[in-house]
Amino acid sequence: MSSSRSRGALVAALVSLSAPALAHVSFETAQTTPNSPFKAVLRIPHGCDGQPTLKVRVRIPEGIVAVKPMPKAGWKLETTKGSYVRAYQVHGETVSEGVTDIVWTGSLDDGFYDEFVFQARFTDAFQPGATVYFPVVQECEKDTEEWVQVPAAGEDSHHLASPAPGVKIVAAANPSPVAQQVGTLTIEQPWSRATPAGAQVGGGYLRITNNGKEADRLIGGSFPNASRVEVHEMTMEGDIMRMKQVAGGLEIKPGATVELKPGAGHLMFMDLKEPLKEGQIVKGTLVFEKAGTVDVEYTVRGMGGAAPSAMEHKH
Repeated sequence: MSSSRSRGALVAALVSLSAPALAHVSFETAQTTPNSPFKAVLRIPHGCDGQPTLKVRVRIPEGIVAVKPMPKAGWKLETTKGSYVRAYQVHGETVSEGVTDIVWTGSLDDGFYDEFVFQARFTDAFQPGATVYFPVVQECEKDTEEWVQVPAAGEDSHHLASPAPGVKIVAAANPSPVAQQVGTLTIEQPWSRATPAGAQVGGGYLRITNNGKEADRLIGGSFPNASRVEVHEMTMEGDIMRMKQVAGGLEIKPGATVELKPGAGHLMFMDLKEPLKEGQIVKGTLVFEKAGTVDVEYTVRGMGGAAPSAMEHKH
Protein backbone atom coordinates (compact mmCIF):
# COMPACT_ATOMS: atom_id res chain seq x y z
CA MET A 1 0.00 0.00 0.00
CA SER A 2 2.84 2.30 0.91
CA SER A 3 4.63 1.38 -2.37
CA SER A 4 1.49 2.14 -4.36
CA ARG A 5 1.11 5.55 -2.70
CA SER A 6 4.79 6.30 -3.42
CA ARG A 7 4.40 5.47 -7.10
CA GLY A 8 1.27 7.60 -7.26
CA ALA A 9 3.06 10.53 -5.65
CA LEU A 10 5.96 10.16 -8.07
CA VAL A 11 3.65 10.18 -11.10
CA ALA A 12 1.81 13.24 -9.75
CA ALA A 13 5.11 15.04 -9.22
CA LEU A 14 6.30 14.27 -12.74
CA VAL A 15 3.01 15.48 -14.20
CA SER A 16 3.15 18.70 -12.20
CA LEU A 17 6.68 19.37 -13.39
CA SER A 18 5.97 18.69 -17.06
CA ALA A 19 2.52 20.25 -17.43
CA PRO A 20 3.57 23.95 -17.37
CA ALA A 21 6.31 23.36 -19.96
CA LEU A 22 3.88 21.60 -22.27
CA ALA A 23 1.32 24.38 -21.81
CA HIS A 24 3.67 27.13 -22.98
CA VAL A 25 3.79 28.37 -26.55
CA SER A 26 7.24 27.40 -27.89
CA PHE A 27 9.39 26.87 -30.96
CA GLU A 28 10.05 23.33 -32.20
CA THR A 29 13.71 24.27 -32.79
CA ALA A 30 14.88 26.73 -30.14
CA GLN A 31 18.39 27.54 -31.33
CA THR A 32 20.26 28.80 -34.39
CA THR A 33 23.61 30.33 -35.39
CA PRO A 34 24.42 34.03 -35.96
CA ASN A 35 23.68 35.59 -39.33
CA SER A 36 21.76 32.59 -40.62
CA PRO A 37 18.33 31.60 -41.98
CA PHE A 38 15.85 29.95 -39.59
CA LYS A 39 12.65 27.96 -40.04
CA ALA A 40 10.46 28.90 -37.09
CA VAL A 41 7.82 26.30 -36.17
CA LEU A 42 5.62 27.85 -33.46
CA ARG A 43 3.71 25.30 -31.39
CA ILE A 44 0.27 26.21 -29.99
CA PRO A 45 -0.62 23.43 -27.51
CA HIS A 46 -4.07 24.56 -26.27
CA GLY A 47 -6.73 27.28 -26.27
CA CYS A 48 -7.78 29.60 -23.43
CA ASP A 49 -9.39 27.61 -20.59
CA GLY A 50 -11.39 25.42 -22.95
CA GLN A 51 -12.02 28.08 -25.58
CA PRO A 52 -10.86 27.66 -29.20
CA THR A 53 -7.95 29.77 -30.51
CA LEU A 54 -9.15 32.24 -33.17
CA LYS A 55 -6.00 34.31 -33.81
CA VAL A 56 -2.25 33.85 -33.40
CA ARG A 57 -0.20 37.06 -33.48
CA VAL A 58 3.61 37.05 -33.64
CA ARG A 59 5.74 40.17 -33.15
CA ILE A 60 9.07 40.02 -35.02
CA PRO A 61 11.99 41.41 -32.94
CA GLU A 62 14.43 43.99 -34.34
CA GLY A 63 17.36 42.24 -36.03
CA ILE A 64 15.20 39.50 -37.57
CA VAL A 65 14.76 40.09 -41.31
CA ALA A 66 13.61 38.36 -44.51
CA VAL A 67 10.48 37.10 -42.73
CA LYS A 68 8.14 34.96 -44.86
CA PRO A 69 5.18 33.28 -43.12
CA MET A 70 3.76 30.03 -44.48
CA PRO A 71 0.08 30.10 -45.49
CA LYS A 72 -2.04 27.66 -43.50
CA ALA A 73 -5.07 25.81 -44.86
CA GLY A 74 -8.27 27.15 -43.31
CA TRP A 75 -6.55 30.21 -41.85
CA LYS A 76 -6.35 33.79 -43.10
CA LEU A 77 -2.78 35.15 -43.16
CA GLU A 78 -1.91 38.82 -42.70
CA THR A 79 1.39 40.66 -42.21
CA THR A 80 2.36 44.16 -41.16
CA LYS A 81 5.48 45.77 -42.59
CA GLY A 82 7.58 48.58 -41.18
CA SER A 83 11.00 50.18 -41.09
CA TYR A 84 13.84 48.66 -39.09
CA VAL A 85 15.77 50.67 -36.51
CA ARG A 86 18.85 50.23 -38.68
CA ALA A 87 19.68 48.71 -42.05
CA TYR A 88 21.04 45.15 -42.41
CA GLN A 89 23.03 43.36 -45.09
CA VAL A 90 21.38 40.27 -46.60
CA HIS A 91 23.04 38.51 -49.55
CA GLY A 92 24.98 41.67 -50.30
CA GLU A 93 21.87 43.88 -50.37
CA THR A 94 20.88 46.54 -47.85
CA VAL A 95 17.54 45.82 -46.16
CA SER A 96 15.87 48.60 -44.14
CA GLU A 97 12.27 47.39 -43.83
CA GLY A 98 10.27 44.20 -43.70
CA VAL A 99 7.63 42.16 -41.88
CA THR A 100 7.20 43.22 -38.23
CA ASP A 101 4.01 41.30 -37.33
CA ILE A 102 2.29 38.11 -38.51
CA VAL A 103 -1.36 37.25 -37.83
CA TRP A 104 -3.08 33.93 -38.56
CA THR A 105 -6.91 34.01 -38.19
CA GLY A 106 -8.95 30.82 -38.06
CA SER A 107 -10.13 28.34 -35.43
CA LEU A 108 -8.26 25.74 -33.38
CA ASP A 109 -10.26 23.72 -30.86
CA ASP A 110 -8.87 23.67 -27.34
CA GLY A 111 -8.52 19.91 -27.54
CA PHE A 112 -6.16 20.09 -30.51
CA TYR A 113 -2.53 21.07 -31.06
CA ASP A 114 -1.21 22.90 -34.11
CA GLU A 115 1.88 24.57 -35.59
CA PHE A 116 2.39 27.93 -37.33
CA VAL A 117 5.44 28.34 -39.54
CA PHE A 118 7.50 31.23 -40.84
CA GLN A 119 10.96 31.66 -42.33
CA ALA A 120 13.33 34.37 -41.09
CA ARG A 121 16.96 35.37 -40.95
CA PHE A 122 18.88 36.17 -37.79
CA THR A 123 21.30 39.00 -38.58
CA ASP A 124 24.69 39.79 -37.07
CA ALA A 125 22.84 41.86 -34.43
CA PHE A 126 22.86 38.65 -32.36
CA GLN A 127 25.91 36.76 -31.11
CA PRO A 128 26.34 33.33 -29.44
CA GLY A 129 24.93 33.26 -25.92
CA ALA A 130 22.03 35.62 -26.63
CA THR A 131 18.39 34.52 -26.65
CA VAL A 132 15.90 36.26 -28.92
CA TYR A 133 12.29 36.37 -27.70
CA PHE A 134 9.23 36.55 -29.98
CA PRO A 135 6.12 37.98 -28.24
CA VAL A 136 3.06 35.91 -29.16
CA VAL A 137 -0.58 36.77 -28.48
CA GLN A 138 -3.16 34.00 -28.65
CA GLU A 139 -6.70 35.35 -29.03
CA CYS A 140 -9.52 32.99 -28.11
CA GLU A 141 -13.32 33.19 -28.14
CA LYS A 142 -13.58 35.28 -24.94
CA ASP A 143 -10.08 35.50 -23.44
CA THR A 144 -6.54 36.24 -24.57
CA GLU A 145 -3.25 34.55 -23.68
CA GLU A 146 -0.28 36.92 -23.97
CA TRP A 147 3.02 35.03 -24.20
CA VAL A 148 5.19 38.11 -23.83
CA GLN A 149 7.18 37.78 -20.59
CA VAL A 150 10.97 37.94 -21.00
CA PRO A 151 13.16 36.58 -18.17
CA ALA A 152 15.50 38.91 -16.33
CA ALA A 153 19.24 38.18 -16.39
CA GLY A 154 19.84 34.83 -14.71
CA GLU A 155 16.13 34.01 -14.45
CA ASP A 156 14.72 30.72 -15.79
CA SER A 157 11.95 31.38 -18.32
CA HIS A 158 10.14 28.23 -17.11
CA HIS A 159 9.38 30.05 -13.88
CA LEU A 160 7.37 32.70 -15.72
CA ALA A 161 3.61 32.40 -16.05
CA SER A 162 3.45 33.48 -19.72
CA PRO A 163 6.98 33.37 -21.21
CA ALA A 164 7.61 34.56 -24.75
CA PRO A 165 9.04 31.74 -26.89
CA GLY A 166 12.76 32.22 -27.43
CA VAL A 167 15.53 31.13 -29.79
CA LYS A 168 19.05 30.82 -28.40
CA ILE A 169 22.01 31.87 -30.54
CA VAL A 170 24.84 29.32 -30.55
CA ALA A 171 28.24 29.21 -32.25
CA ALA A 172 28.51 27.42 -35.58
CA ALA A 173 29.24 23.74 -34.98
CA ASN A 174 31.78 23.28 -37.75
CA PRO A 175 33.94 26.35 -38.38
CA SER A 176 36.05 26.30 -41.51
CA PRO A 177 39.59 25.02 -41.04
CA VAL A 178 42.18 27.78 -40.83
CA ALA A 179 44.75 26.37 -43.23
CA GLN A 180 45.78 23.42 -45.40
CA GLN A 181 49.46 22.48 -45.65
CA VAL A 182 50.65 21.05 -49.00
CA GLY A 183 54.42 20.66 -49.19
CA THR A 184 55.85 24.13 -48.72
CA LEU A 185 52.53 25.84 -49.48
CA THR A 186 49.90 26.92 -46.95
CA ILE A 187 46.41 27.27 -48.44
CA GLU A 188 43.79 29.09 -46.39
CA GLN A 189 40.19 27.99 -46.81
CA PRO A 190 38.96 28.66 -50.35
CA TRP A 191 35.57 30.30 -50.73
CA SER A 192 33.19 31.62 -53.34
CA ARG A 193 30.08 33.75 -53.62
CA ALA A 194 26.55 32.71 -54.49
CA THR A 195 25.63 33.51 -58.09
CA PRO A 196 22.29 34.57 -59.57
CA ALA A 197 20.32 32.19 -61.78
CA GLY A 198 21.71 32.10 -65.30
CA ALA A 199 25.18 33.36 -64.35
CA GLN A 200 27.88 31.97 -66.64
CA VAL A 201 30.84 32.52 -64.31
CA GLY A 202 31.72 32.40 -60.63
CA GLY A 203 34.70 33.52 -58.58
CA GLY A 204 37.12 31.59 -56.37
CA TYR A 205 39.12 33.20 -53.55
CA LEU A 206 41.82 32.04 -51.12
CA ARG A 207 45.23 32.89 -49.65
CA ILE A 208 48.42 31.00 -50.51
CA THR A 209 51.70 31.31 -48.60
CA ASN A 210 54.95 29.87 -49.97
CA ASN A 211 57.09 28.72 -47.05
CA GLY A 212 59.76 27.19 -49.28
CA LYS A 213 62.89 28.51 -50.96
CA GLU A 214 61.67 28.15 -54.54
CA ALA A 215 58.86 29.90 -56.37
CA ASP A 216 55.74 27.96 -57.39
CA ARG A 217 52.89 28.85 -59.74
CA LEU A 218 49.13 28.40 -59.52
CA ILE A 219 48.25 27.45 -63.07
CA GLY A 220 44.61 26.36 -62.80
CA GLY A 221 42.33 23.78 -61.24
CA SER A 222 38.98 22.09 -61.59
CA PHE A 223 35.46 22.84 -60.42
CA PRO A 224 32.56 20.37 -60.80
CA ASN A 225 30.04 22.93 -62.06
CA ALA A 226 32.37 24.62 -64.54
CA SER A 227 33.99 23.66 -67.85
CA ARG A 228 37.36 25.07 -66.71
CA VAL A 229 39.10 27.16 -64.06
CA GLU A 230 41.22 30.18 -65.02
CA VAL A 231 43.50 32.43 -62.98
CA HIS A 232 42.60 36.09 -63.59
CA GLU A 233 44.11 39.42 -62.57
CA MET A 234 42.73 42.96 -62.41
CA THR A 235 44.77 45.76 -64.00
CA MET A 236 44.24 49.47 -64.53
CA GLU A 237 44.40 50.80 -68.07
CA GLY A 238 44.09 54.54 -67.72
CA ASP A 239 40.95 55.08 -65.64
CA ILE A 240 39.47 51.71 -66.53
CA MET A 241 39.98 48.51 -64.56
CA ARG A 242 40.20 45.46 -66.77
CA MET A 243 40.27 41.74 -66.03
CA LYS A 244 42.36 39.25 -67.96
CA GLN A 245 43.72 35.74 -67.65
CA VAL A 246 47.21 35.44 -66.15
CA ALA A 247 49.50 34.00 -68.81
CA GLY A 248 51.56 31.11 -67.47
CA GLY A 249 49.84 31.10 -64.06
CA LEU A 250 50.17 33.12 -60.86
CA GLU A 251 53.64 33.15 -59.30
CA ILE A 252 54.00 32.64 -55.53
CA LYS A 253 57.51 33.72 -54.62
CA PRO A 254 59.48 32.20 -51.69
CA GLY A 255 58.27 33.67 -48.39
CA ALA A 256 55.40 35.50 -50.10
CA THR A 257 51.66 35.38 -49.44
CA VAL A 258 49.26 35.87 -52.35
CA GLU A 259 45.61 36.59 -51.69
CA LEU A 260 42.97 35.98 -54.32
CA LYS A 261 39.96 38.15 -53.43
CA PRO A 262 37.06 40.08 -54.95
CA GLY A 263 38.26 43.11 -56.93
CA ALA A 264 41.78 41.70 -57.29
CA GLY A 265 43.42 38.53 -58.57
CA HIS A 266 41.02 35.58 -58.38
CA LEU A 267 39.98 32.28 -59.92
CA MET A 268 37.24 32.24 -62.54
CA PHE A 269 34.87 29.28 -62.83
CA MET A 270 33.91 29.36 -66.49
CA ASP A 271 30.64 28.21 -68.09
CA LEU A 272 28.80 27.35 -64.88
CA LYS A 273 26.25 24.58 -65.32
CA GLU A 274 24.15 25.71 -62.34
CA PRO A 275 24.20 28.62 -59.89
CA LEU A 276 26.22 28.53 -56.69
CA LYS A 277 24.02 28.69 -53.60
CA GLU A 278 24.87 30.14 -50.21
CA GLY A 279 25.82 27.45 -47.69
CA GLN A 280 27.11 24.95 -50.26
CA ILE A 281 30.46 23.20 -49.83
CA VAL A 282 31.83 22.46 -53.32
CA LYS A 283 34.85 20.21 -53.84
CA GLY A 284 37.40 21.19 -56.46
CA THR A 285 41.14 21.17 -57.11
CA LEU A 286 44.00 23.62 -57.49
CA VAL A 287 46.89 22.81 -59.83
CA PHE A 288 50.39 24.11 -59.05
CA GLU A 289 53.49 23.90 -61.21
CA LYS A 290 55.55 22.20 -58.47
CA ALA A 291 53.11 21.17 -55.72
CA GLY A 292 50.86 19.46 -58.28
CA THR A 293 47.12 18.88 -57.86
CA VAL A 294 45.59 19.75 -54.49
CA ASP A 295 42.06 18.86 -53.38
CA VAL A 296 40.17 21.80 -51.84
CA GLU A 297 36.64 22.68 -50.71
CA TYR A 298 35.00 26.01 -51.54
CA THR A 299 32.60 27.45 -48.97
CA VAL A 300 29.88 29.36 -50.83
CA ARG A 301 28.92 32.57 -49.03
CA GLY A 302 26.14 35.02 -49.82
CA MET A 303 26.18 37.41 -52.77
CA GLY A 304 28.47 40.25 -51.80
CA GLY A 305 29.69 38.23 -48.81
CA ALA A 306 33.09 38.77 -47.23
CA ALA A 307 35.89 36.27 -46.75
CA PRO A 308 35.50 33.69 -43.94
CA SER A 309 36.77 34.96 -40.59
CA ALA A 310 39.64 32.48 -40.67
CA MET A 311 41.01 34.38 -43.64
CA GLU A 312 40.79 37.84 -42.14
CA HIS A 313 44.20 39.33 -41.48
CA LYS A 314 46.06 42.58 -41.10
CA HIS A 315 48.25 43.90 -43.90
